[in-house]
Amino acid sequence: MSNLDQAPAEVIGESRGDVPGGPVVLPYRNVPLGGPRAMPVRRSLPQRAQSLIGAWCFVDHYGPDDVSRTGGMSVPGHPHTGLQTVSWLFTGEVEHRDTTGTHAFVRPGQLNLMTAGAGIAHSEYSTPATTVLHGAQLWLALPAAHQFAAPGFAHYEPPPADVDGATVRVFIGALFGLVSPVPVYSPLLGAEVSLAPGQSLDVALDPGYEMGFLCDTGSLAVDGAFAKPGEIIYCPAGSSGITLRGGPSQRTRLLVLGGVPFGEQIVMWWNFIGRSHEEVAGFRQDWQRQRAGGPGRYGVFPDAWQHTLAAPELPNVRLRPRG
Repeated sequence: MSNLDQAPAEVIGESRGDVPGGPVVLPYRNVPLGGPRAMPVRRSLPQRAQSLIGAWCFVDHYGPDDVSRTGGMSVPGHPHTGLQTVSWLFTGEVEHRDTTGTHAFVRPGQLNLMTAGAGIAHSEYSTPATTVLHGAQLWLALPAAHQFAAPGFAHYEPPPADVDGATVRVFIGALFGLVSPVPVYSPLLGAEVSLAPGQSLDVALDPGYEMGFLCDTGSLAVDGAFAKPGEIIYCPAGSSGITLRGGPSQRTRLLVLGGVPFGEQIVMWWNFIGRSHEEVAGFRQDWQRQRAGGPGRYGVFPDAWQHTLAAPELPNVRLRPRG
């Protein structure tokens, strides 16, 4: 998915918890995802109070949306560098094409993980059969040692497991003895958890991980902090366990996102992650040159692409690192 809104988030993390130094609620802001019909998304990361959770650096939560009203997802070919994209659907179907030659579909309960590394371009369109679209699009920042990793694509369908009455799917890392085989470049965790109304679930954590719990449906409580759909409850590193509590009236579904604190600063603008203003400006220049028919780092455009997205103009100020 393209980060079509270039402005950094300006909202500040809201405590809404009663434990000093404990969980903090990261609110979202509404962002239109391109075009005149503009599918709306709820963006909860990055923001001024919290740029990353481990290597997780970008979280968009969307739907459930009636695509006859919103137009669904319609994102032409666009570039990425220095990151991995994580696509996770709850409802609907999205068609993916990229410049490694991959043509794949994103479906509920299936992970599509694309490594941009040195440079890749891809497109995403909801399929004609999709009537309701609901999911999350997430990015992982690549550490400097792997910033220019070879582009690639991985697909994985994690088996659902019953854990004390909750349904758990682990798509990155390991949780409850469930392990994902997909390749990532720093210690990470990504999982979907579904709780029955009023259910509590104890979760053992690696104390070296900072954690984010993205509420998708229902409501979520973690140690005195409360979140509604689209909000993240952030827990700093240091805890060996927490208890997830779902709301009383309906099932609560959430994404568990965690990792070792990234420990590096990144420059993140449009669809690029780099380490300096000059590097990101170079990525943009390469993309514009390749769109015009010149050489570039982004691979061979698929024949199915009729057009690609132009990069916006760089701001009149230097891009500042975050993290």
